[in-house]
Amino acid sequence: MRSFVLTLLLLFSLLLTSCSRQERMPGYLYQRLSSDPTTLDPALIVDVSGGSISAKLYNGLVTFAEDASIVPDLAEHIDLSSDGRTYTFRLKAGVTFSNGREVTSADFKYSFERVLAKATKSPRTWLFDRIVGAKEFMDGKAAGVAGIETPDPHTLKITLVAPFGPFLGLLAMPGGYVIPREDVERLGPDFSDHPVGTGPYTLTGWKHGDSLVLKANPGYNGEKPGLAGISYRVIPEDLTAVAEFERGGLDSLAVPAPEYRRYTGDARWKDLVVSRVGMNTYYMGLNCGRPPFDNPLVRRAVSAAIDRKRILDTIYEGRGLLARGPVPQSLMTQDISPEAYDPAAARRLLAESGHKDGLSVKIYIGAEQETLDMVEVIQQYLAAVGIKASIVQLEWSAYKQAVNNGDADAFWLSWQADYPDPENFLFPVFYSGNFGSAGNRARFKDPEFDALITKAQAEPDGNKRLELYRAAQSRVVAQAPWVFFWHKMDVVVRQPWVKGLRLYPINNADKGLGISISR
Repeated sequence: MRSFVLTLLLLFSLLLTSCSRQERMPGYLYQRLSSDPTTLDPALIVDVSGGSISAKLYNGLVTFAEDASIVPDLAEHIDLSSDGRTYTFRLKAGVTFSNGREVTSADFKYSFERVLAKATKSPRTWLFDRIVGAKEFMDGKAAGVAGIETPDPHTLKITLVAPFGPFLGLLAMPGGYVIPREDVERLGPDFSDHPVGTGPYTLTGWKHGDSLVLKANPGYNGEKPGLAGISYRVIPEDLTAVAEFERGGLDSLAVPAPEYRRYTGDARWKDLVVSRVGMNTYYMGLNCGRPPFDNPLVRRAVSAAIDRKRILDTIYEGRGLLARGPVPQSLMTQDISPEAYDPAAARRLLAESGHKDGLSVKIYIGAEQETLDMVEVIQQYLAAVGIKASIVQLEWSAYKQAVNNGDADAFWLSWQADYPDPENFLFPVFYSGNFGSAGNRARFKDPEFDALITKAQAEPDGNKRLELYRAAQSRVVAQAPWVFFWHKMDVVVRQPWVKGLRLYPINNADKGLGISISR
C-alpha cells in the first residue's frame, strides 16, 4: 500500500508544470524544512530550523567544527586566565555586518546583555547567567553586566562567577551571535524577518509557512560560499518531500525512517547516501521518584529484560549506535556498559526487590507510529520476565506535560546536544536540581553524582574534567535511571549534482560552506 501511495505521489509530481513553482535559480541549493522557523532572532531561537538557518546568517566568537570541536569564529585569539574565570577575546579586524558597519566588542556586549534583559524574554538566559553581574542586571539592579568588558573596540573580556568548563560551547550557540543594535532598535520585533548579521548568507525572502531564501553575502569575511544561495521549502509531510526530491525539486533530503532501506539498498541512490551518528541519546526513562522505579534493582531488571541490540538491528534497521550510557561515544569514550540482555538476571533482580510475582507499570509515549511499534516490542520483553506494561499514547503537548509532571512510570524520549560537551548529557538530565522540564524527567537523585558533576563543571583542566565526567556517568549507568538504547544516525541522500555535502553533529554548526552545485 505504501509503495502504491508513493507511486501516485511521484506520478502527480511529474504532472506538475514548471510554472507551478518558480524556475530554479542557478547556483542555488534547494532544501526542505519540515517546519517553518519560529524566529530568526538569535536571542529567541530554540528550534532546529531556526538554529540551522541562523548559523548561515550570523557569527559568534567561536563555532563548532565538523568534528564538534570548538574553533574561533570572529575571535582570532582567545586567552583564559589561570583561575579559569576570565576569557579575553581578540576580535578579527574588518568584519562587517551586512549593513556595512564594522563589528566591535561593544556589539558583542550589547548582544549578550540583550539575551539577559527581561524585556527580550529570551529562553536562553542560562547561556550567560554565570557571568559576574548577570544576576544584578537581570534583576534590574545594574545598567549593564559588570563581567562583560570592552577595553577597546577589538577586545572583549568575560569574567565568570566561578570556572565553568563548557562555557565556550555556550558561546557557539545562536544566543551567542552578534547583531547590530541600531537595526534591532529600528526594526523591533520585525528584526526576525529582516535579520542583519555577519554570516556567509543574507535573507532575501521569507514567506511564512511556505519558503525562505538566502543569498550569498559578498561582504562575508571568511571562506566564500560555493553557492549563489539556498532556497528552502517548508514541506511538513515526508511523502511529499520524498516525491519532490525524486523529481529533482530538492537537492538533498533527510531520509525518513520508512524510506531508509529503500534508499540504502537502491542502486540509483545508495552511493549518494551520507550518514553519521548524531549527537543524541534515545532512552526509556524510569521515574525514580516513586514506586516501583524508586528501587534501583527494579530499574536494573528492566534494563536486563530488553534486548536492545536486537531491536536496533531489526525494528530500527541498524540506524544507530548502541548506547553504553547517556554520553555519546563521539564525545567521551568509556569502557562501561548498562545491564546486558539477560532475562534470568532480570527475574532474579525483581525477586530481590520484592517483586517475585511481577508488577504492573505504564509506559507513556508520543503519537509517532514508529515509537509505538518499538515500545510494543519492549512491552513483550518486559512481559516475558513478569512486568506487565500498558502503553499510554498522547499527543505531544499532553505527553510532554505528563512526563514533566512525573505522571509516567516510564517514558520514551531522546536528548539532543545543545553543545558538544559530556556535561550537556549529564547535568541537565540527572542533576537533582533539574527535575521536570529542566531536563531530569526521570527524577533521579544521587548526592554522589551531584557532587561529581558540579566539581567537573568548575574544573578548568580538560583532562581532569573528563575523568570526573566518566565517574559521573559510571554512577548513572550503575543505577539505571534510563534504559540506554542508542545514538541515532543522521541519514541524508543527495542528488548527483550536489558536491561537498557534509553532516554536522550540531545543527547550528553548518554555515553552508564547502558545498556546491554542478548541473
